[in-house]
Amino acid sequence: MPTTKPHGVWQRAWEWLPDRVDRRVIVAAWATLVVQIGIVGTGGLVRLTGSGLGCPTWPQCTEGSLVPTEEMGIHGVIEFGNRLLTFVLVVVAIVMFLFVVRMRRQRGDLFWLSLAIGLYVPLQAIIGGITVLTNLNPYVVGLHYFASVVLVALAAVLVARVYSTPGPRILAVPRWYAATTHLTSAFVLVTVVVGILVTGSGPHAGDGGAARNGLNPEFMQHVHSWPAYITLALTLVLVAGSWRTPPALRLRLWTLLLLAVELAQTGVGLWQARTGLPIWLVNIHMVLAVMLVAAMTAVVVNLKAPDRAAVNAR
Repeated sequence: MPTTKPHGVWQRAWEWLPDRVDRRVIVAAWATLVVQIGIVGTGGLVRLTGSGLGCPTWPQCTEGSLVPTEEMGIHGVIEFGNRLLTFVLVVVAIVMFLFVVRMRRQRGDLFWLSLAIGLYVPLQAIIGGITVLTNLNPYVVGLHYFASVVLVALAAVLVARVYSTPGPRILAVPRWYAATTHLTSAFVLVTVVVGILVTGSGPHAGDGGAARNGLNPEFMQHVHSWPAYITLALTLVLVAGSWRTPPALRLRLWTLLLLAVELAQTGVGLWQARTGLPIWLVNIHMVLAVMLVAAMTAVVVNLKAPDRAAVNAR
């Protein structure tokens, strides 16, 4: 009896895991996206409050201590708090993976997406540690932010896929519309990358002693606006064209959401530039940037619909 009891516990745990997409899987997918966007906000708070070196070393907070000491003050608390949130990301990633592991054959897309996100989270934490060890080198800090951009995009795909029908998918929109969508996503990427360079040239270095990338911040703000306005113009084309796409794709919803994020992002960007870059506006701008990536990703992944002929042929 003692030898079979553990087997029974593990068997019940295995059977408790979802064998199809249910509410638990959907909630876990949304939680993955929310925490990935959320940590961009807390990471921005670290940088914008000058707390980037609140914990001056990594993986410890300070030499001989895993946690901030009283002498480190509020900056140590802010930086250490952001580090603790990485464990929340890890827990959510593990839960998401466990919720799809039993359906790995039927839903290989969800399995591999959750695995990629789970493996990417510790890599992102390592890049964060390198930013501290390099005294907040602006290019390493930019890479740290861009890693979050990739994670948000993967999480957005994951959310979209939990609602989709498994199996082969085919393009369900005109080719010109698909091409315009991919062109828009390319300009979104350029806008985000140039925005990272703008931030690396500006006053918010994360610490008073951190270096800047040496680029002219005023000129870079103008350069940043060029791909942003092109993205906005292309998005208007996508919104107009979405009314002639199959309603089941819900591209009207996703393109309008994309447009709304872009308008908010543009408004905040202009506001912060004209008011001396207050930290709360800059932080909102950083979060909106990854929300823009998530919305753009939602448009891209909804260009295709299930291939009914392939499904029926099975």
